[in-house]
Amino acid sequence: MTIVAVTVTALLAVAGALTLTRIIRGPSILDRAVATDVLLAIIVAAIATEAAYSRDATALPVLVVLAVLGFVGSVSVARFAARRNSK
Repeated sequence: MTIVAVTVTALLAVAGALTLTRIIRGPSILDRAVATDVLLAIIVAAIATEAAYSRDATALPVLVVLAVLGFVGSVSVARFAARRNSK
C-alpha cells in the first residue's frame, strides 16, 4: 500500500507542477482559468487520496466545498468570456 501512496503522490506532484507552469506561462486568460480549474481538481484528488489512505472521513465537507467552488468559478469565467467575445 505504501508503494501505491508514494506513486500517487508523485503523480499528483508532477501534475501540479505542470499545471502551475501553464498558469504562469499561459498565453491567454482562458488558458490560465482552465489551468486553475485543473489545479483545483488536482488538489481535490490529493485530499481525497489522503482521506482514503488514512481512512478518515472528516475531509469530505472540504471536498464538497472545493468541488462547488471549482464549478462556480468555471461557470463565472465562462460567462465572462462569452460576454466579452459577444461585444
